Amino acid sequence: MLRTSALLTSLGRRSVLGNLRCASSATAQKKTDDAKPTTAKTQEVNDPLKNDSLEKVEDHVMEGLKELGAFGLQVPVDNGGLGLTNTQYARLVEIVGSHDLGVGITLGAHQSIGFKGILLFGTKEQKDKYLPDLACGKNIAAFCLTEPSSGSDASSIKTKAVLSPDGKHYILNGSKIWISNGGLAEIFTVFAKTPVKDEKTGETKEKVSAFIVERSFGGVSNGPPEKKMGIKASNTAEVYFEDCKVPVENLLGGVGGGFKVAMNILNNGRFGMAAALSGTMSYCIKKAIDHASQRKQFGDLISNYGAIQEKIGRMVMMQYVTESMAYMLSANMDQGSTEFQIEAAISKIYGSEAAWFCADESIQILGGMGYMKDTSLERVMRDLRIFRIFEGTNDILRLFIALTGSQYAGNYLKELKKAMSNPLGNIGMFLEYGSKKVLKSKADDNGAKAHIHPSLMNSAEQTFAAIGDFGSVVEQLLMTHGKKITNEQFLLKRVADSAIDIYGMVSVLSRASRSLKEGHSSADHEATITKVFCNEAKDRIDANLLACHATKGEKENFSGLEKISKDVVANGGLLQRHPLGF
Repeated sequence: MLRTSALLTSLGRRSVLGNLRCASSATAQKKTDDAKPTTAKTQEVNDPLKNDSLEKVEDHVMEGLKELGAFGLQVPVDNGGLGLTNTQYARLVEIVGSHDLGVGITLGAHQSIGFKGILLFGTKEQKDKYLPDLACGKNIAAFCLTEPSSGSDASSIKTKAVLSPDGKHYILNGSKIWISNGGLAEIFTVFAKTPVKDEKTGETKEKVSAFIVERSFGGVSNGPPEKKMGIKASNTAEVYFEDCKVPVENLLGGVGGGFKVAMNILNNGRFGMAAALSGTMSYCIKKAIDHASQRKQFGDLISNYGAIQEKIGRMVMMQYVTESMAYMLSANMDQGSTEFQIEAAISKIYGSEAAWFCADESIQILGGMGYMKDTSLERVMRDLRIFRIFEGTNDILRLFIALTGSQYAGNYLKELKKAMSNPLGNIGMFLEYGSKKVLKSKADDNGAKAHIHPSLMNSAEQTFAAIGDFGSVVEQLLMTHGKKITNEQFLLKRVADSAIDIYGMVSVLSRASRSLKEGHSSADHEATITKVFCNEAKDRIDANLLACHATKGEKENFSGLEKISKDVVANGGLLQRHPLGF
């Protein structure tokens, strides 16, 4: 079938055909060697339970991380950082994620998003001025976007920045909520509405701009640390800006370019989350295995019972998929890919939901002991909950995945729709369309097969079939709904879930094929994981794509769920009569 969506361009041509591999063995060894000091330091000096109890990262831990250069992992060496590749960075955050997500958030909020805008959009002068002190940890950074009235809708922010009469400063006023490192930071990346004059119409409109703000500018303050469910060791606070004078040279990315800056920061910073969460999952799995291999019930180790084996097997499979996604993505980024926002969103969604599953099942395997604080699994579960919310909620990211792909497909299908108004007069276009679908399908499949180990060919065929079916359904949805597809969130969720599974299939096929070809000791184990995942993923994709055909039963379900929701919202709570009548 014709690969018409950006998702399929991304998942098919680039990842399946061009880069059917994760990081090379040499790269993998290097990243492991580079990570050893951080592993040792993290395990020796950091106490996650104590951090959680104190609701802060202890000062000596922060100093130790600064000594390691952990605050400037991807800052260029010339600016005082370590200059790590994306793959090396992913390995380090995986280690931190396996030990303490609270520390991970402190480091991540600082460099993954806090000063990422300076790295991506900063002028040479801005980089030279700010990066050295940020890289060594002398200054901590924070990313200030979210406001009380703007969560997922970044365009609705109220914070304003108005140019001073002398044209030398922007006067910044507003507040930001739930800012990680908000009480620690000296440097803030702040987003505010600025008046922008349209050169063509002369009309002035408010657009989002980004600024580098120093606490030392004055007019910057913060509230007390928020009391949170998890990641208690990280500092989260409200930040206030009152007549803060920001020099015009601290504008980041141009006047009115703030939305682009924000989205690029979040897309770029999001890639490390899957790696961190794969580390957390490894920790949970180890806890579960240690218990199951020693705990006896009914005369046998519980690891020998099918119910426990299914839990462990599924946890291991989901960790493998998450880890494979993380390193396929980082490898593609290191090879120069700039269009990775869909893969980053997919890996964030899958990783955060898989990690929650692993923590939950680990607690279940440990039973009562898993519920106790001393095992640390309850802390991990509390820490994990935020990952489905921040840096783009999973619900919004699913819409982003589906609509980005649909937009690409829609541009192609516009011409096809025009031709449909006069099918006899445009028969050539339809013939070309049909022939391209057939020829491209054969070319893509044959090209991909060259990279896949023969023992995994059945899983590969399942993947090709899923990609073809996916493309057909996206086309059908666009032909049916056109621009109104944005309102079909029941369908878009299922499109996104299919894309997530397809990327998972591609990632594990890539990794397991390489392991088999290079003769790794774990190759057969990885092949088994890949086969099981592809079997189950294909079943899920089939079910989701079938739902997108909106049969009578599916339409009734969707409209029924919509009605139930509207009814209880209008009622202000549950509507049904209690079974006891009172």
